[in-house]
Amino acid sequence: MTHPFHALAGQQLDILFVKRRSGALVFVCAYGVSRSVTLPQEWTDRGGEPGGDRLAVEGLSALRALVDALVSRGAGASGGGS
Repeated sequence: MTHPFHALAGQQLDILFVKRRSGALVFVCAYGVSRSVTLPQEWTDRGGEPGGDRLAVEGLSALRALVDALVSRGAGASGGGS
């Protein structure tokens, strides 16, 4: 498990089988005695590498500017009256 907030983070599990759910791959893994757990591929080391800049200041600033522009556009479209 590579998903940092999952209770199984850092553990290795045996994959019983792989299936598709809503178009995405999920792994059904053995967990404990006669139990299983289903994990999305992106939560495992078989998923892609997480983006290193997902919370970069530049990206967050650009997102804020976009949200502000959308909010101001919405306020203008509604007539701006209170």
